Amino acid sequence: MMGIFIVPIALILSQCISNTPAESADARGNVYAGSASCIKCHKSIYNNYLHTAHYQTSRAASADNVHGSFTEGANVLPLSDSVKVVMKHQGKTLYQVKYVHDKPVEKHPFDIVFGGVKAETYLYWKNKQVLQLPVSYYNAIHAWGNSPGYEAGYADFSRVIGTRCFECHSSYAKELPQVTQSLNRTVELDRKAMILSIDCERCHGPAINHVNYHTEYPGQKIAKYIARYSTLSRAQKVDMCGVCHSGNSGTMLKSTFAFKPGDTLAKFKEAEFYHADTNPDKLDVHGNQVQLLQSSACFVKSKMDCATCHNTHNNQRGLTALFTQHCTNCHSEAKHNFCKMANRLNKATLTAQCINCHMPQKPSSVISVHNSGKSTLVPYEVRTHRIAIYPQETQKIVNWFKSNKIAAL
Repeated sequence: MMGIFIVPIALILSQCISNTPAESADARGNVYAGSASCIKCHKSIYNNYLHTAHYQTSRAASADNVHGSFTEGANVLPLSDSVKVVMKHQGKTLYQVKYVHDKPVEKHPFDIVFGGVKAETYLYWKNKQVLQLPVSYYNAIHAWGNSPGYEAGYADFSRVIGTRCFECHSSYAKELPQVTQSLNRTVELDRKAMILSIDCERCHGPAINHVNYHTEYPGQKIAKYIARYSTLSRAQKVDMCGVCHSGNSGTMLKSTFAFKPGDTLAKFKEAEFYHADTNPDKLDVHGNQVQLLQSSACFVKSKMDCATCHNTHNNQRGLTALFTQHCTNCHSEAKHNFCKMANRLNKATLTAQCINCHMPQKPSSVISVHNSGKSTLVPYEVRTHRIAIYPQETQKIVNWFKSNKIAAL
């Protein structure tokens, strides 16, 4: 009887013991393998993922990934008659320099980039603190503008960025213990422990046991000791995405860096997170999209989840035809639930507009962009995930058909 148990016990222990370099290098602990360990078996998925918004949500700043212009004339953001910020490239380092009456008074480097799809904002290290630079880059206007939440006309380099921001913009950030008991709490981070971007293990959980097992048994094609999205319940799937896409309006119970696939989000966020405003005209760029989706009839009357439409391993930006296909998988003439405008407008052309009509881009209620000394206000648009009928958007589509002289049928 003893022999029956020896092999299983040995097998289990073999998954827990490793001396791999990846294990010792990961700041999250020895149960993490590091994303580089995924390349050997998942090279295609890994390479595709490098181009996604999740991967690009944070990175070390360089001339290759800061997309605003540093060319003279295009590298200036005037804030008032006397104040401006100039973006400069000196040696291998990029800087934002504040000028008052044409005299440089403050200068800080681009150290970390947050974002990259719609916009980029930048952070710098000051001793053990991370602070935000006052100028960001916006793709919609192809120009520099004030950073989110910054009042127009001022160049403030003092906004401290804590672990809460990194919880959705990175895979790990470690807050250092307080040296003193001062009432003026100082947020300090461990620079060596920071893991930028959203990596594989942030969504799949610790992978060292998975890597060890499949390295030892390469012929085993069923994934072991790793979280697979397909095995989670619908609620667990939505909670996974809700870690970063359920708004930022409540009190945190504990850091979401501890969230693992299959966890319940309610253990991390207080109840007010689940009562975020689902008015599609009050979008939060930081993500009340889960609540907006859950308030949609499409979600309520189906078994859909976030992955019904999104493949997070691939860059799907701008592929409206792809997302439209997901709409027509459920909405068709055969099921008698197709678009009611189909009897008025050209069906083939109309179908291409499903997303723009029922999930339109709306100005963010959080971010406004001032991109010149005249404080020109530029809307920062976010696509709502509340799938619904928007009469104004419907009229835009009708007008589009008329202006392009497309036959109704």
